[in-house]
Amino acid sequence: MEIMSESSQNNYVVETDNLTKTYGSKTVLDHVSLHVAKGDIYGFIGKNGAGKTTLMKLLLGMSHPTSGEMKLFGGEKLSVARRRIGALIEEPALYKGCSAMENMKRFAILAGADIVEVQEILEFVGLGDVGKKKVGKFSLGMKQRLGIAIAMLGNPELLVLDEPVNGLDPEGIKEIRDLLLRLNHEKGVTVLISSHLLDELAKVTTRYGIINKGHLVEEISAADLKKQCQQKLHIVTDKPAVAAKIIKKLSPKAVITAQDNSIDAVGITVDNATINKQLVQADVNVESITFAMDSMEDYFIQRMGGNK
Repeated sequence: MEIMSESSQNNYVVETDNLTKTYGSKTVLDHVSLHVAKGDIYGFIGKNGAGKTTLMKLLLGMSHPTSGEMKLFGGEKLSVARRRIGALIEEPALYKGCSAMENMKRFAILAGADIVEVQEILEFVGLGDVGKKKVGKFSLGMKQRLGIAIAMLGNPELLVLDEPVNGLDPEGIKEIRDLLLRLNHEKGVTVLISSHLLDELAKVTTRYGIINKGHLVEEISAADLKKQCQQKLHIVTDKPAVAAKIIKKLSPKAVITAQDNSIDAVGITVDNATINKQLVQADVNVESITFAMDSMEDYFIQRMGGNK
């Protein structure tokens, strides 16, 4: 079963409930419940093999779930809803011996889109003046922009983009970044985008989903992430394991890493005086307790299982 039963009113363009995909004995997606709201630029974060591309393929009908449910555009029939989605999965499949215009016209016919809009889209992505230049001679950035242009055929309300800046130089990354912002701000397109370039993703993303080994670890808004990354608690103590349990009880959503004689905690929701008092009462010797800035990269890495 794919369609979710009607639930309370929301503004989700994509909603999954316990979506699971297995290949034989291997579980690639494990009960993933993801929510992409209308107007989001949703950054899907995870290591290679975490399940990002698999989930995108399920949404697009390129693969089928083992179990769980999907809801697109509030519960519209999937075969209809997918007509409102444009996608670029991995690298674009282009006719390298043809021009950008010829590529667009061919894909417009396949998509049942209006050929009249082709030139307008090419101009929007910055390829309106490439003339008869063969796509095979395009830079990687130009090919990616053409891939996004093809995905825009039919005026989709949602774009699903899998690693669209992978392998691009800084200029190419900026071009794609600016294009996504224009699509979102000027055309109101919702974007689901995966990338491992966290710093670049942070410049456009409004909401994040963090996936690790098929599990959706967390969904968090860009605003809340900024707050979470403001401070990291560092405690030097003779009983780090005990201290970690106490802090976890005080702040259940905190992510805690214990070392031999210290702990680091991100996402603390109580003040250090309260923490120190609880530790002392539990006979935990606290040599020092300090707050330090934590980077967004550290935040993601901790939730993706560590190791950069």
